[in-house]
Amino acid sequence: MSQSNAPQLIAPNLLRRRLTSGLQMAGEIALLTRDTLRQALRRPFEWAALLAQIESIGLRSMSVVVLTGIFSSMVITIQFASQLARFGAKEWAGNAVGVTLARELGPVMTALMVGGRVGAGIAAELGSMSVTEQIDAVRVLGADPVKKLVVPRVIAMLLVLPLMTATAVVLGLIAGGVIASLEPDVHLDYFLSAALRSTTLQDFFSGLVKSLFFGFNIAIVACHLGLATRGGTVGVGRATTETVVITSVVTLVSDFILTKLFLALGIG
Repeated sequence: MSQSNAPQLIAPNLLRRRLTSGLQMAGEIALLTRDTLRQALRRPFEWAALLAQIESIGLRSMSVVVLTGIFSSMVITIQFASQLARFGAKEWAGNAVGVTLARELGPVMTALMVGGRVGAGIAAELGSMSVTEQIDAVRVLGADPVKKLVVPRVIAMLLVLPLMTATAVVLGLIAGGVIASLEPDVHLDYFLSAALRSTTLQDFFSGLVKSLFFGFNIAIVACHLGLATRGGTVGVGRATTETVVITSVVTLVSDFILTKLFLALGIG
């Protein structure tokens, strides 16, 4: 085989392997999702583990979420005010910021930050347990790793992420109003009243529904990659990196799909 033909064969083979690996991972995540739903409905419930995960996922991530919501809202407020001023419509900045925060920026930015911090933490924790054979020890003791380890993390994420999203939206709106009030011809009271007037409960709840999907995707992907970790500390590092990348991509792709679906149903 000539060397000129080698690159032409390597590229299709690499693409085929990656496609096969991606489909295999999607199938394994689907099976883990099925097992998680089954185990979540079975008693006894792991209340202690659930509360511990709520503290780990929610309380310890709140500072990052708050800072992200505040500063990202400040940035888009400055951008909207600057661009709308070109058309003499600076007073409409509150309307644009309110809807953008509730529908897109609040849920997506919160999910990306939580996916990077919490998702990587879940993958590292479960990956460490996997490579040190603690997962096998759980099975030997007669317990189900999905019941003991996956279900509490998934439920905690479903409970906590919408609350963090709502917090980011509210604080981001206030921060945007403060920044907008520093501009001439824009007052804080008018900015907030315009944002609340243009942002409906439908806008707010559509963002919260998105956060439920984002939270489930983050938790289930991180748990799968953690449980599937092999190869010692190198494997744990690889699983952590893959979790950050995959959860970010899944969040953005699912946001597009959900937005199109909500618009088609008249609720987006």
